[in-house]
Amino acid sequence: MRRHLASAKTIQAQTQHDVKLELDHRCQRVIERKLLAALPGSALLGEEGVAGDPESAWRWVVDPIDGTVNFAYGIPHSCVSIALEVRGGRGAGNQRASRAPGSPSGDAGPFLTVLGVVYDPFNDELWTATRGHPARLNGKIIHVSTRRGLDQALISLGFGNTRTSLEHTLQAFTTLAYQVRKLRLMGSAGLAMTYVACGRFDAFVEAGVRLWDIAAGGLILECAGGDFYRRPIAGEHVYEVNANNGRLRGPLARLLRPSG
Repeated sequence: MRRHLASAKTIQAQTQHDVKLELDHRCQRVIERKLLAALPGSALLGEEGVAGDPESAWRWVVDPIDGTVNFAYGIPHSCVSIALEVRGGRGAGNQRASRAPGSPSGDAGPFLTVLGVVYDPFNDELWTATRGHPARLNGKIIHVSTRRGLDQALISLGFGNTRTSLEHTLQAFTTLAYQVRKLRLMGSAGLAMTYVACGRFDAFVEAGVRLWDIAAGGLILECAGGDFYRRPIAGEHVYEVNANNGRLRGPLARLLRPSG
């Protein structure tokens, strides 16, 4: 990614609000080979397709370039996101799995996320977490912020690529702009969630985000003491997310109407 940031990109597909690059596929193939070799017999669910044994107890969840539009335009704000899930892990199939108290499971079906890695190659920042252990940034333990008031909060919003998602985020933007210190729309869900995990942001909100965008960052956030609230909405592996420092879910939820 570093090597190709300023290079001309080959676009394989595009819509009004999204692009797919040839490099997305190439990166996923490289990651896929390494992960499936490291854990033989495992499966892989990625933004650019699936691989491995679909009946495996272990599943990698991969976004090879999270923030593709930023990357395509030469903006150095994107990342690689990799999570490892286990099928039927303790609590994986119920409402207590992979969450802070009171929030629903965000892992697809009976899977529980046990490992998360997010890497920003442009700033050489590596976030890591293993379930039950502290989250780390470049090896140092990180924690979410302690801010409780929206008037002091820095909130990140994500724009999906569907009309429903866009309308939800526009409504959220209009509502929150008058309530919070600042809003940020930076184009990478993975980095937004890790920024919440290390206290740079206080919350990240998006409706219409995919599992591969949030699986790794969600575990990192939880292991940093945060609240990874999410619920499935219409679409395959699609979620509405309120990822926060553990203090702002309620205030945000009261201001933002639920999406359909």
